[in-house]
Amino acid sequence: MTTTPDRALTDDGVTAQTAQALRAAMQRLFAGKPQRTDGRLTKQNLWQEAGVSRATMNRAHTILAEWDAHVAEHGTATPGEARRDEEIQELKRKLADKTRENTLLQKRLDAAATAIAALHHDNTLLREELAARGGTVIPLHRPRGHDRQEV
Repeated sequence: MTTTPDRALTDDGVTAQTAQALRAAMQRLFAGKPQRTDGRLTKQNLWQEAGVSRATMNRAHTILAEWDAHVAEHGTATPGEARRDEEIQELKRKLADKTRENTLLQKRLDAAATAIAALHHDNTLLREELAARGGTVIPLHRPRGHDRQEV
């Protein structure tokens, strides 16, 4: 089998045009700006984005090694997915903080309500006891001027 000069294979294992198409597709996918796919970082999207067959992509060993290295280092999340995931994590952290704060405030509120109920109960018993003895409730604070003798 002879190869014509315009179909010569590059070091990537495919023609220069195919290598260029695959690399351009890779860059679009990594940048989160796909033109022909949903943008997920999958090999299926790579060959579809490049407009080549899967078999042709599979012959581009160097390019596939670059793809695999990038995916291993950065994960398969697109930039948009990564931003979304970071935002979700931040919102989850804020929710957890607010939940802890709410729990603390609820505990304080429950303690205050219990104390108020106990004081109300004690006050009611003391008033009943005082009424049974025929006494009256004397205010702790008298209005100003009430203590002075008028001359």
